[in-house]
Amino acid sequence: MTEDPFAHLHDEGYEAATATPLATAGDLVAIGGRRRISLDGEWSFTPDLFDEGLRQRWYADDATGPEHWTVPRDRDPDGADTIPVPACWTCVRPEWRYFEGAAWYQRAFEWQIDAAVPRLMLRVGAANYAARVFLNGQFLAAHRGASTPFCVELTRSLRPSQNQLLIQVDNRRRPERVPMHHFDWFNDGGIYREVDLLPLPQTFIRQFKAALVTEGVELQIAMSDPVDGVAMVRIDGLLEAYKLPVEAGTGRVVLPLAPERWTPDRPRLYDVEARFGEDMVRDRIGFRTLRTDGERILLNDQPLQLRGICVHEDDIVTGRMTNDADLRRRFAHARELGCNFLRLAHYPHHERAAELADELGIMLWAEIPVYWAIDFANPSTYADAENQLLEMITRDANRASVILWGVGNENADTDARYHFMQRLARAARATDPTRLVTAACLINRTNFRIEDRLAAELDVVGLNEYFGWYEPDMAGLERLLCNSAPGKPVIIAETGADAVAGMHGDPTMLFSEEKQAAVYREQIAIISKHSYVAGFCPWLLYDFRSERRQTRFQRGINRKGLIAEDKTTKKLAFAILAAHYGTSGTS
Repeated sequence: MTEDPFAHLHDEGYEAATATPLATAGDLVAIGGRRRISLDGEWSFTPDLFDEGLRQRWYADDATGPEHWTVPRDRDPDGADTIPVPACWTCVRPEWRYFEGAAWYQRAFEWQIDAAVPRLMLRVGAANYAARVFLNGQFLAAHRGASTPFCVELTRSLRPSQNQLLIQVDNRRRPERVPMHHFDWFNDGGIYREVDLLPLPQTFIRQFKAALVTEGVELQIAMSDPVDGVAMVRIDGLLEAYKLPVEAGTGRVVLPLAPERWTPDRPRLYDVEARFGEDMVRDRIGFRTLRTDGERILLNDQPLQLRGICVHEDDIVTGRMTNDADLRRRFAHARELGCNFLRLAHYPHHERAAELADELGIMLWAEIPVYWAIDFANPSTYADAENQLLEMITRDANRASVILWGVGNENADTDARYHFMQRLARAARATDPTRLVTAACLINRTNFRIEDRLAAELDVVGLNEYFGWYEPDMAGLERLLCNSAPGKPVIIAETGADAVAGMHGDPTMLFSEEKQAAVYREQIAIISKHSYVAGFCPWLLYDFRSERRQTRFQRGINRKGLIAEDKTTKKLAFAILAAHYGTSGTS
């Protein structure tokens, strides 16, 4: 019986062959101080709305042009469009703005086999949402999650000269994904963070962590393979050439060291280096302690009051793709407000954000997008969420600025959700006991209380409330705060009101700057009376894109920013929050 040339048209199990293995947190490789070969730049690009690439195995076709074809094909790499990496395809061409589906990225790279660096790792900073990696016609691994990095080893499929790398990226909103198909920001698509090759020795350091604990400085190392040996660790000005024993690929020790503490006022960072054999990683690490005491958050055993603002990773021109200049502008505006704290909503932001925050002395809430409704009863959805959490924690484990791991936002308290979130909170705490665990909880709008079972699993309770906006009666906020002291710290994790920049009117006029300003004044007056509120973090710094928002005032933009989407034009409420935090609110 001859092979059916049209079999792919009827095969609805076409994804199964490339569904596993999955790249996970355990595959991540520390990148500090390493040689990185950038693959940023122009890639060939083919939108693939009907998944013909997987159905027809485009990745298995090594031919580069029609002269090699024996039958007509549905993709010609030489005739493909091009796209920059990193970038969001939704921002590159108008016709791709609302494209949701799969797309194929392809580029060639040269590689010479070197006995000193026999292994080669691909690192993708982020690709929304699912990605599949192919090299020279071979499927290597898939990844799930829009905002965390992943690593895939290329070694076994390398050729000694030119290599063809393909990455399929799929940004479809699906009910089993994290977040699922309904969320309140723009669904960008593409490889929107940096892509690098990491040349590595046969045995390499996969992860290295250093943190301040009660007994001193804890050092942890994890190797690529279950080897025995000794790692050399140096902390500039604190520790010289310490020999850290490694057994079966791991090593851990707590040394009685007393580093200068990292604080927002003095963000002291130490240069840290770890070596094992021919491999070496470096990092700049701040040392500090965090704990709670009743209704207080303690940083280095001192009470902490968080003066915050929420931020999205969004730009009206570049979408989710960011750069150093954009990040520095964000921190400059936060400083101008008088902030010492940012909530990085609602997914892991670029790793450079936490690096800059370490240097600038700004504390961070970092979270994963367990947002609104999730398929909480689905084991695969939980595995996806937990892996995103662990990838975020692994990536940012050495960042002193990150003080809170957020495990979710505004989920209704059902049994399935409670068990899902309980497991996430415990996974975060088990993986990283040096930070606090939080989530943004909903309130009971009938009796004005925090009645979320998850609160018992959290170190800090995040409280989202929009009194004065979605709840017009501001008196409800007073009732809520009087009823809700939970015996642990509470952060007002979201509050605010929409305002169109430049639109003025009576303080009761919806979407006017005056209305937003009035909401801020009243919120501040009420919240300031309740000492158990350890932080105030309004929603949010900049207006951002959200296609859910379709009033004549919004037109696809959430307008709750204190600054318009141009990231320049300040609204009246900016100065009100700045005055509350103790600054003038002007440049």
